[in-house]
Amino acid sequence: MPKDAMIRARTQAELKTEVEVIFKELGLSVTEAINLFFTQVKLHRGLPFEVKIPNEITRKTFDDTDRGKNIITCENEEDMFRKLGI
Repeated sequence: MPKDAMIRARTQAELKTEVEVIFKELGLSVTEAINLFFTQVKLHRGLPFEVKIPNEITRKTFDDTDRGKNIITCENEEDMFRKLGI
């Protein structure tokens, strides 16, 4: 089927650049990634991922981490599991 429709969208330049790097690592062009997304929307008959409004705990966590508060760092996976009590 010929590709004869044009999509134009505006986004932040930094976001576009970061995403293009990821697409390149995946071996995709921006056009291929958009077509892949559209195909998944069609197959799922909606967004191919869950979209939720964050609850209060999630919002507080986002706010804290944006300010650099309550962040736990781990040296490796063993350290992470130890800190998680696993």
